[in-house]
Amino acid sequence: MQTAGAEKLLELRVDAKTYVSAAKTPVGVLRDFSFALAAGSFATFVGPSGCGKTTILRIAAGLDRDFRGERRISALARIAMVFQEPRLLPWRTVEDNIRIAMHAASVTGEIGEWLERFDLSDQRHQYAGELSLGQARRVAMARAMSIRPDLLLLDEPLVSLDDTVAARLRRELREIADSHKVGILLATHDLEEAAELSDRMLFLAGKPARVVLEKELSIPRSRRDRNAVMVLVDEIRAQAPGARD
Repeated sequence: MQTAGAEKLLELRVDAKTYVSAAKTPVGVLRDFSFALAAGSFATFVGPSGCGKTTILRIAAGLDRDFRGERRISALARIAMVFQEPRLLPWRTVEDNIRIAMHAASVTGEIGEWLERFDLSDQRHQYAGELSLGQARRVAMARAMSIRPDLLLLDEPLVSLDDTVAARLRRELREIADSHKVGILLATHDLEEAAELSDRMLFLAGKPARVVLEKELSIPRSRRDRNAVMVLVDEIRAQAPGARD
């Protein structure tokens, strides 16, 4: 692992990423992709299902090393990832699931603040296998934040949630982004979600995928009401004709 420059938490360059299909033929996933993330910034990869968003996050996390290119990350960076599925231990309680992650990351402290922040205090001693999907996603988010990451990777963590739960988690993500110096990468197909949360949006398209549009969002998150979000969504739809929710 190499250390990136002082300002950059993460640098990725993927010249090519392929996998072998069931028919034993190579399938291109990504090509000519480069990306850098500064500490404390929030970037979102937007694109349809299967365009390579999850692959980018897995490469960023160091879980996928089978690509041509380079990954550079700050040597002391602590990484947390929230997958599309909560991936909790169903035979363990909510508290245990969070505490195990803290222990593995050598992080000490009380988990009460995270239980309270994600409205999980009443589920503290409940087994993860008994939770609703919305509760399980909140536990996964609390578990990720409990290790106090420098880099937080989010793979469509709000997909399939009802509007109320999704809105609550988006509020928490905005507050985390504003109050903690955490570099955040979010993968989503939802333009409104990306426009509400991020500082920078990168739109992926093609087979293999590449970045066809990169947009810095000039309106501060604190001023992004519903109207401002829809203005940003209309702008990116106009600039990237293939963009959709």
